[in-house]
Amino acid sequence: MVRGETRLRIDGGRPPSPEVIAAIGAVCDGVEDAGGHAPVIVELSGAPVGRWTGELTVGLVSKWERVLRRLERLPTATVAVADGDCGGPALDALLVTDIRIATPSLRLVVPVADAATWPGMALHRLAQQAVGTAAIRRAALFGTPLDAAQALALHLVDEVTDDAEGSATAAVELTAPFAGSELAIRRQLLLDARTVPFEEALGAHLAACDRTLRRASAEEAK
Repeated sequence: MVRGETRLRIDGGRPPSPEVIAAIGAVCDGVEDAGGHAPVIVELSGAPVGRWTGELTVGLVSKWERVLRRLERLPTATVAVADGDCGGPALDALLVTDIRIATPSLRLVVPVADAATWPGMALHRLAQQAVGTAAIRRAALFGTPLDAAQALALHLVDEVTDDAEGSATAAVELTAPFAGSELAIRRQLLLDARTVPFEEALGAHLAACDRTLRRASAEEAK
């Protein structure tokens, strides 16, 4: 474990619940209150089986998607470590992290409910992050799993390794200097680039450049 890091464990074999939403919310609160600190490591495994949607409501799913959006926008880096089957909440969380480390046993699984794949925002993120591939189409429409090699080839994970803990430590050391609101802004600029035209994005990029120049000028004046 790297000093100062925060760890979050998500079991994809269980549907989203008020408890797991509260746990993620508590992590987000801590990071946001501190203005960003050491990276968050998100440990992921498990996928839904059987009749897994029985306790879900649209209201609960909405809260789940909103807390994932908070995790996606944190003012610190997020590092996922994914092992074995990852579906449902585990897949959802993987797709909102910055750096994604997988073991060779990884399988990304879009869960099935009522004879169709679950239509949550994971489908949206899969389409955005690995657009236009037959493997993604099969995963999204028919629940065909993506193994570790496919996930790596599609850039859904950054690394496949037998030493996931060592890779997580290296990722934390790499990202630790980058924290705070400016990191969150850079991430949002990347997310917006998928849908916002150049002309509309220019203002936000120039504003970010202006803040950087002002801070550099203030440092030089000290």
